Amino acid sequence: MLLHKRLAIRVGLIGCLLISLSACANSANREALERSLAADPKLKENPITLGTPASNNPQNDKLAGFPAEIPIYSDAQVQEVRPATPDSGQGQTARFTTDAPSNSVLSFYQQQFQSNNWDLVSESETGGIENTLVARQNNLQVTVSVQSVSGTSNPTPTPTQSAVGNNSDIATEFTISYSRDASVATIPQGSNLKDIFTQPASENPAPSTSSSVFTDINKAPQELRQYVEDLAALGVLTQESVGSKNNPTASGQFEPNKTITRRQFARWLVAVNNQIHANNPGKQIRLASDSAQPAFQDIPRNNPDFSAIQGLAESGLIPSRLTGDATAVLFRPDAPLTRENLILWKVPLDTRSSLPTASVDAVKQTWGFQDAGKTEPKALRAVLADFQNGDLANIRRVFGYTTLFQPKKPVTRAEAAAALWYFGAEGEGISAQDALQSQRQQSQPSPTPLSSPNQQ
Repeated sequence: MLLHKRLAIRVGLIGCLLISLSACANSANREALERSLAADPKLKENPITLGTPASNNPQNDKLAGFPAEIPIYSDAQVQEVRPATPDSGQGQTARFTTDAPSNSVLSFYQQQFQSNNWDLVSESETGGIENTLVARQNNLQVTVSVQSVSGTSNPTPTPTQSAVGNNSDIATEFTISYSRDASVATIPQGSNLKDIFTQPASENPAPSTSSSVFTDINKAPQELRQYVEDLAALGVLTQESVGSKNNPTASGQFEPNKTITRRQFARWLVAVNNQIHANNPGKQIRLASDSAQPAFQDIPRNNPDFSAIQGLAESGLIPSRLTGDATAVLFRPDAPLTRENLILWKVPLDTRSSLPTASVDAVKQTWGFQDAGKTEPKALRAVLADFQNGDLANIRRVFGYTTLFQPKKPVTRAEAAAALWYFGAEGEGISAQDALQSQRQQSQPSPTPLSSPNQQ
């Protein structure tokens, strides 16, 4: 009897439920109920698969070969990654775009390099449009070139970019190139204008290895080749550029027999001197500040080599109005460097003292130059001082034995490298090879001392 009552109650409840559902079958309540129970359409578009790792960021995939220590601007998009030197396949140059203003990108890299103990090798600006930073840390050298591009279409914005940036008609394009000194590299390739370059160094590296940077060192005269190789291994020589003025790219060529300009040699002179005397700040040439009053009318503050050329002028190493030379109002940066220029600029960094008084007869008696009279009086003093450096004299190292100085003859890039290979007086100087050896020793980890049996 009790069982029949329970069954009757259940049947009654089911009947009431069916009547209620039937009553709202065509009502808005039905649609609301269906929507509340339906699956989320977003899950259909973006299904979640549990236990499956997220796909790699395409931006990170493109930069897989970059060393981890190179900072990457967070809002930048990678447009292209290519080998820094196409022939060797070693190193990379990456091109980025961002909606952020160029000064923000530049400030980011300045701050990153300074806060992470990078050495800022050079910093230059061209007309307020393009800025270049070159920084070095151990055997890794990074070149960052930042340029504002007007009237270009902005790339597809990332989710983190602002609406203001998306609507702007000003985009920033910048490139990062990196290089490694093959003779002192201690970590594999793949981690900065050059690799960003090299295979892991062996336990006993060669005295110098420059093939990873330049592909035409073998075109240098045999007697000058080793000097070029040593300086290239130090990472202080610049490659010849190809392409337009506004978009130059490293060619991978040193062009040893090409004439060097006054601007190029000034840049090398500062870079090599400061690298060779890296452990002696008192012998380094200070780069000029952007606020300095230009010493030359044709080298304004926005000139890419202003800091180096102005620094040489302010230190009195090259003739200018600062040294009391009223005729030296122009630097002529793109004019060929002559032999007398080379000796006049370089020898004071060897002697580190006042140049001696000199005459044409004194130079003829020491060097035996038949054309000594064709040399400028200021350069005669440096030529005579160079003779006092014996076998380490620049003239002997660069030009060999000669009775003709040919003071107005242009200097080649290989000859300039040979002159810069050694700084100092005989017995007290330092060569590029010495600097390389010092770099190797600093890059090698200190051996762990072994405990003796008595210390157990």
